[in-house]
Amino acid sequence: MKFLIIQTAFIGDVVLATPLIEKLKQFYPESEIDFLLRKGNEGLLTGHPLLRQVLIFDKKKGKYKNLFSLINTIRKEKYDHVINLQRFFASGMLTAFSGAKHTIGFDKSPFSFFFSESLPHHISATGTEHEVNRNLSLITKLTDTSFVRPRLYPSESDFKKIVPSVPYVCIAPASVWFTKQWPAAKWIELIEKLPENLSIYLMGGKSDIDLCTHIKWNIINHVPRLRSGEDPTIHIVAGQLSFLESAALMKNARMNFVNDSAPLHFASAVNAPVAAMFCSTVPAFGFGPLSDESFVFETTEKLDCRPCGLHGYKQCPKGHFKCSHIDIDSVVKIL
Repeated sequence: MKFLIIQTAFIGDVVLATPLIEKLKQFYPESEIDFLLRKGNEGLLTGHPLLRQVLIFDKKKGKYKNLFSLINTIRKEKYDHVINLQRFFASGMLTAFSGAKHTIGFDKSPFSFFFSESLPHHISATGTEHEVNRNLSLITKLTDTSFVRPRLYPSESDFKKIVPSVPYVCIAPASVWFTKQWPAAKWIELIEKLPENLSIYLMGGKSDIDLCTHIKWNIINHVPRLRSGEDPTIHIVAGQLSFLESAALMKNARMNFVNDSAPLHFASAVNAPVAAMFCSTVPAFGFGPLSDESFVFETTEKLDCRPCGLHGYKQCPKGHFKCSHIDIDSVVKIL
């Protein structure tokens, strides 16, 4: 049996697609499983022990040339099943013209009428279904209805990239979307109230270095014991770690503090303790944490404008950003 899983969306979406790899291999141990993702996300699946190969779709350079090249590559593989988790044009086209014996995806795809099967994909602010369940629904007929958690496979070298001072916490303060990001002032206030024995690792991509630097130096300048020259134990690792190295660091943290963003799903995929701040979005959309030890924090204010959208915005549509008003003391109490 030969499978291709397609998820060409963002980092977190790829992580939430990994349960399909786990489950298909469980039911078809002799099968060959390939995964297609967008260029830049391939580091998530480096060394994955259950995959035969990872195919890469470069959407930025020669998108349509690469699209037709991928179609030829996929057709030559003669897959038995192509499972498309993405709901847009390009991935739908790849699926429809894959030449696979069986194709399945969500009915929101513009090419879904070409699939062998298409299923609904519902997201609601009052829902209870996690995105992982929605993804797994595509292979229910091939497997069963049981739940499987996302999983990443950091290597031994990923764990050795940073040998942290213990105990420690990780903080991923950034998000692509402003309204998904707890304000810097809130992260600073949280750090000021954390136990003094904890080392702190500020995580993120290269674009997050300035934010992490702002947070660190505000802490140093406002906490007397740090101004006096004591080791601040605040380490900026933003821009220094790969996806799997980040997941490895999070794995053994006492707690990981995150927004509704990719690091939340990294924590779920290595079953690391996690505390997630939900500002403009809500866990009911289906993207909450799945770790055994997980916490969700939201404002207690009744806001008619929340949630204001599925993916967040570059600025608060109302101009007040009251959804970021999360009680700091309740967050600190979990430690």
